[in-house]
Amino acid sequence: MPTGVHLRDARQQLFDAAERVLLRAGPTGLTSRAVTDEAGCAKGVLHRHFTDFDGFLAELVLDRAARLEARAHALREAAGTGTVADNLTAALTTLFGPVPVAIIPLITFRDELRARLRQARPGGGIAVLAEVTTAVSAYLADERDRGRVAPDADLDSLALSLVGGGHLLFADRDPGPPTTATVRRLVVSVLAGHVRGDG
Repeated sequence: MPTGVHLRDARQQLFDAAERVLLRAGPTGLTSRAVTDEAGCAKGVLHRHFTDFDGFLAELVLDRAARLEARAHALREAAGTGTVADNLTAALTTLFGPVPVAIIPLITFRDELRARLRQARPGGGIAVLAEVTTAVSAYLADERDRGRVAPDADLDSLALSLVGGGHLLFADRDPGPPTTATVRRLVVSVLAGHVRGDG
C-alpha cells in the first residue's frame, strides 16, 4: 500500500509544508505527523532527511532566517534614497511577514529547538529577530555615514527599539497586520531627534 507521494526535493517540500501548518495551526499544531500529512508523504521521509523533529525544526528556522538576508540586502541598498522613515517602515513590514512572526513563538516554546539553534548559531539571539536587528542596525549605520542619521545616535538602541516595537505590532495579527501608517508612526517616534533634514 502506498504511503505517500515521492518528493523530488524532500527537504524543501517538507519545509514548505511545515510553513503552511505553522501559519494555519500555530506552534502547537506543528507536529511531524502534521508536516508529513501536509506534504503528502510517509512520516519516515522526514526521518530519512533529519535526525529528529527538533533537528528538522532547527533546519527550517535557519532556512527561513537565511531568506531574510535578501530582504536585509534590499534595505541596505535603499540607504541614501527616499526617507529613512519610509525605508524602515517598508523594511519592517517585509521583514516581519507572516512566516518570521510565526517562527518566533515556535522558538520561544520549544526548549530543545532553542538549544539546537544556539549550537548552530553561537552568540545568542533568537533567529529571525537577530537577522532583523542586524539588518536595521547596518542600515542605520549606512545612513549615519551619509549624514542622514545623527553621528551621535545610539544605533544599537535604535535598532532594538525598532525591532522590538515592530515585533509587538506584528505579533498581534487579529484582525490583521498593522497598517503602514501604524508602522510608520512607530518608526518616526523611535527616530525622533536622530534623523536629519528630509532623511
